[in-house]
Amino acid sequence: MKKVIHFLVVIFITQSIISQNNYQPTKENLEARQAFQNDKFGMFIHWGVYSILGDAEWVMTNQNIKVNRYELLPSFFNPIDFDAKKIVKLAKDAGMKYITITTKHHDGFAMYHSKVSKYNIVDNTPFKRDIFRELEQECQKQGIKLYAYYSQLDWHHKDYFPRGYTGKGVGRPESGDWENYLKYQDAQIKELAENYNIAGFWFDGFWDILKEKGRTPETRKEGEDKWKIEQTYKMIHDVNPKLLIGNNHHLAPFEGEDFQMFEKDLPGKNTTGFGGLSIGDLPLETCETINHSWGFNLQDDKHKSVNDLIKYVIKAAGNNANFLLNVGPMPNGEIQKEHIMRLKAVGEWLKENGETIYGTRGGIVPATDDYVSTQKNKTLYLHVLNNEIETLKINDFKNRIKKVVLFKDKSKIKFKLKKGQLIINLPEVDKDTVDTIIEITLR
Repeated sequence: MKKVIHFLVVIFITQSIISQNNYQPTKENLEARQAFQNDKFGMFIHWGVYSILGDAEWVMTNQNIKVNRYELLPSFFNPIDFDAKKIVKLAKDAGMKYITITTKHHDGFAMYHSKVSKYNIVDNTPFKRDIFRELEQECQKQGIKLYAYYSQLDWHHKDYFPRGYTGKGVGRPESGDWENYLKYQDAQIKELAENYNIAGFWFDGFWDILKEKGRTPETRKEGEDKWKIEQTYKMIHDVNPKLLIGNNHHLAPFEGEDFQMFEKDLPGKNTTGFGGLSIGDLPLETCETINHSWGFNLQDDKHKSVNDLIKYVIKAAGNNANFLLNVGPMPNGEIQKEHIMRLKAVGEWLKENGETIYGTRGGIVPATDDYVSTQKNKTLYLHVLNNEIETLKINDFKNRIKKVVLFKDKSKIKFKLKKGQLIINLPEVDKDTVDTIIEITLR
């Protein structure tokens, strides 16, 4: 009996390994992954009809607004001040290389001209314009990549059943055809992949239907079986193999995904309670808000400082990740002036220091709260984020050093490297309040 059990276990493990190795990214896909890592900084946009209510993007379920009442919102959603050219230029001014926008959030309303459902911005609002198409065209003109956020979770669709743990009070009938919902979801995803010039997908909502939020093998299998995600991912890569796929499921990556994301957390951290994932081999991305809300929130005026946002760009890069920074446009289509000011200030810093961020990878010096490192080939950039430090002592430094200079003016900095310990003295260095960058040329 033990031999039989052992044999079955071996077969199960073997089949799992074979299944996980079915997806072989193409040369074009691998190149797109590398380009994604080089980009380092992007703009996240959470925008939909929920902005009218000024209570962020979860307002439908947080206030238990019934579907038939929520459906009134599109009838007076008319963002006459939306300007794709202005938004893309803002992203460029901020030093961002790509934009990821909500094509459909959890409320089920499509912010593009979907042929699958008339519940979209063109067919169901007085605005009657495809803002995703306008962004696509403007991104092409200004040399910015465009990614499509798509929520698998849907509080509006009647066939999203059995219900997950959100959206229970929005008044949908307690019945539905899950397979029909999956067909609807995949049809929308396919039209986005086929009809728009995008660089990839940012999925969300996978977690809603899981019985528990743990990271057990049972949880993974439950989600994979329920969503049939490998089928969806294959469909996307069949349309265009270079499209990148990430999923905000808070689990280790599944087969078919091309980057791993961390919501409101640096990779491997767990300040949120759901971000402490093991870091895989895929390109990494972390996302965060400027205030505390993703969608427009009238009462949220707790904006992060410019210095904190710059430090997040640096920390993300030092942790070998991209940083996707969110804005939530107002109902009229404009971005809050407080956010515009902060984005432009981050962009000014990147104009001077972007060489130490763009195209880099996490450096050989492990990240700490006081400093992180980024690296390009033999050039190591040590970003000192705590300007009270007088002497840096870095252990287990195994590389030989050619020279150490201050990045901003190339002035020499004294250092000692002995028995694997690198000591850099900073008292005479003109330290920066945000980030003192030390450039180390390795032999």
